[in-house]
Amino acid sequence: MAEIVILLAIKKIGIALASRAADHVSVHFAKYKTQLLELQGSMGRVARELRIMHDVLCHMDIRNCNSQVYDGWLEEVRKVAHVMEDMVDEYLYLVGQKHDTGSCFYLKKGFRKQSSLLSMNQIAVKVKEIEKDLTHLSETKTRWVPMINNGDSGSTNYIVKRSQDLAKISRSLDEEDLVGVDKNREKLEQWLAGDDFGHSVIALLGMGGLGKTALAANVYKKAREKFQCHAWISVSQTYSREDVLKNISKELFKDNVSVLSKTPAMDITCLEETMKSFLEQQKYLIILDDVWTPETFDDLSRVLTNNDKGSRIIMTTREGHVAALASPGHILTLAPLPEDKACDLFCKKAFPRDTDHECPVELKPLSEQIVNKCKGLPLVIVLVGSLLCVREKTVEEWRRINDQLSWELNNNSRFDHIRNVLHLSFIYLPTHLKSCFLYCSLFPEDYLLKRKQLVRLWIAEGFIEGRGDSTLEEVAEGYLKELIDRNMLQLVERNNFGRMKRFRMHDILRELAVDLCQKNCFGVIYEDKCGGSLQMDGRRLVMHRVKKDIHQSFSSMHHLRTVIILDGCMPSFTLLPLLCKKSRYMAVLELSGLPIEKLPDAIGDLFNLRHLCLRDTKVKVLPKSVEKLSNLLTLDLHGSDIHELPSGIGKLKKLRHLFAEKTIDPDWREIQCCSGMCIPKGLGNLTNLQTLQALEAQDESVRHLWELTQVRSLRLWNVKGNYCGRIGESLVRMRYLSCLDVNASAENEVLLLNVYLPSLQKLYLRGRLAEGAFDESPLFQAVGGQNLHVLNLSLSQLREDPLPSLSRLSNLTRLQFTRAYNGEQLTFRTGWFPKLKILVLRDMPNLNRLEIHKGAMASLERLVLANLSGMMEVPPGIEFLMPLQRLVFQEITNDFLTLLRECSAIQGAHAVYSLRY
Repeated sequence: MAEIVILLAIKKIGIALASRAADHVSVHFAKYKTQLLELQGSMGRVARELRIMHDVLCHMDIRNCNSQVYDGWLEEVRKVAHVMEDMVDEYLYLVGQKHDTGSCFYLKKGFRKQSSLLSMNQIAVKVKEIEKDLTHLSETKTRWVPMINNGDSGSTNYIVKRSQDLAKISRSLDEEDLVGVDKNREKLEQWLAGDDFGHSVIALLGMGGLGKTALAANVYKKAREKFQCHAWISVSQTYSREDVLKNISKELFKDNVSVLSKTPAMDITCLEETMKSFLEQQKYLIILDDVWTPETFDDLSRVLTNNDKGSRIIMTTREGHVAALASPGHILTLAPLPEDKACDLFCKKAFPRDTDHECPVELKPLSEQIVNKCKGLPLVIVLVGSLLCVREKTVEEWRRINDQLSWELNNNSRFDHIRNVLHLSFIYLPTHLKSCFLYCSLFPEDYLLKRKQLVRLWIAEGFIEGRGDSTLEEVAEGYLKELIDRNMLQLVERNNFGRMKRFRMHDILRELAVDLCQKNCFGVIYEDKCGGSLQMDGRRLVMHRVKKDIHQSFSSMHHLRTVIILDGCMPSFTLLPLLCKKSRYMAVLELSGLPIEKLPDAIGDLFNLRHLCLRDTKVKVLPKSVEKLSNLLTLDLHGSDIHELPSGIGKLKKLRHLFAEKTIDPDWREIQCCSGMCIPKGLGNLTNLQTLQALEAQDESVRHLWELTQVRSLRLWNVKGNYCGRIGESLVRMRYLSCLDVNASAENEVLLLNVYLPSLQKLYLRGRLAEGAFDESPLFQAVGGQNLHVLNLSLSQLREDPLPSLSRLSNLTRLQFTRAYNGEQLTFRTGWFPKLKILVLRDMPNLNRLEIHKGAMASLERLVLANLSGMMEVPPGIEFLMPLQRLVFQEITNDFLTLLRECSAIQGAHAVYSLRY
């Protein structure tokens, strides 16, 4: 865990040394150049020491994780790394940053003041002390830490060994010990017994504890006799190619003594050739249990040759990129047990002596609560059930276990297997992913994490390193995908065109991660039930379900770098002024929904602040001091009462994401349903902006829009028709623009955007469109709109059916018309919109006929028809769309409802109706 803190400190030092501040000192201040050079030299030496420490810790024997001596030494290392991070932030503030890349700096005016020079002296002294502390810690480790391994000559990693012991237990489970595996077992047996004579690779994929090994072993026992030879090999993270090959040979040649006796003397090349020659003539079944990397499979695939005899390879893995090596269509993804199967398995273990494994009536409510906390993980269910098997079968005892189950999972030795299996996944994460994973655990149980929000927070925390030409956001999204592929996060929802959108962390995994966060001062979770004073050394604080002001709960806050408040149900928040005064290194302030009416001027003193969220607060004015937040990356004012940004906003040159929109009409029926933010001047300085939602279109802001070439998402309100030409010229310069939302100032203003935007994926136009716009504008052409996935048209005043023109947009996945069409009929013809998943038609009173031809919208999942008062018949051809996942009719008459209910085509569909009042 200390390697996470060390890596962050190393990153910061790297940025500081890249500044070459001493090279930019003017002749007038040349006498301070020596001081700067000495300080930079000290930083370089600290960075080298920390880098070596980091590399050593990453390879340290995990047995030391349970050592009190080792943990004490690591705690001291963490403290030193934290202090170094603080000093580097102070240094960066004093010398200033000229470019976001960190490659060129200039000396701030404040550096010329005596007080600043004193601060630089203090930093230099502190860094010298850190150098000495690191030297002392290295010496201490040399003297004392090796003693913790005395008496243990084995080099096998402790946790890996315990996990392998568990795998052996899983392989020996009887048929009756497996619950809820029937469908997966049947599928696996079919793949093994198939008539395909080619060799097939089958992958069992899932997080630790789901029963991959148990399922594979159960099928292996039955199927192996149908193969000429077979072998089961546990691979694991301690993979050695030579060891694995020798283990395979022992099983393959166990009946051939002459060959078996020669294998120990063979070098690896000879061993490979011997095995390959043997397997070429055999129909074989090989199980590779617990494969962690694609390289492992690639190494072994040279031996496990395709001999066209119907051979099969099964590998179990937690890693999605490993499972991707399976034959097409041969990945079996295991899921947690459903509630009924989980209860069956629990009762088998908790009541093994009862013939029917029946739970006593008085214990049923508690047993259901306990099973629910196991979240469908067979390993957890089995161990919890086994624990309760030997406990008294009383309500009091079971209630006590239920209340303290989280503590039991983290501390009871009976649950070592759970901790080992799940810790193994964490231990072998790359360091840069460990901090991202732990960060997710600070959010509440079952919390739906959003991709965009999480990415912005990770960047603000400094977890993300640049990679080539990719943006930090793109790199962070790659981290997120890797955590999902490793089954550390669960993907819950994708957006309309397949991009990751929402995820959650498995509760059992989260419990263990929260314990790691607290033990390693990574972060603290605070709830009302915590009570009392908040004693913490953690760098991050996440509060949820807090219904009272916590001003008096803090004993110390100078270490804090992050404060996140999630539910916004506090009656007041008087802590903010104190945070601004005491937590000078604060990087993240997420204060959504709090009853804050005013920001203290001291907010400008948080020189390290990178993320400020005031979404849905009551703040009316930003203080002028925010212009001093030179490191700010995200400013979220959505739903606040702020209407205009201060004139100094242009000084925030690192700003990447600006959210500033106020909803006026929540029903979105009027043209002026929302308002954007007025930026009086300085917009052109915000050249790093990627998100601008939303801007009030005014002469000044429209004039400088062309300078924002990095924008990916842009929303404009109050757009006049005569602005469109200049806006179009600006949009062409935004070569990365993927989301565009343009809203007219009045219903008679025509939105005319004849521009080619090749990266555009989402387009929202709210306002009148000229007739023929779809044929003239490149936005709606087959080439210009080839990447367009979402199209939302509102108040367009179209008289001609737009579908023939829009049908060229073959990649659309969502299409919505709201008061967009004044005609009487829309016809969806065969082959149109083949990838469309969602169709919404709303508030078009003249529409009286919707016709759907067979083969139109072949992928449609959801159809919403709302307030179409002219429609008096069920849409002809709607049966061609069945079965839909969701069919919604809103604001319809009683007569139309009767027609719908009598329509045989939609009976049995998941339909929702609401009447017009």
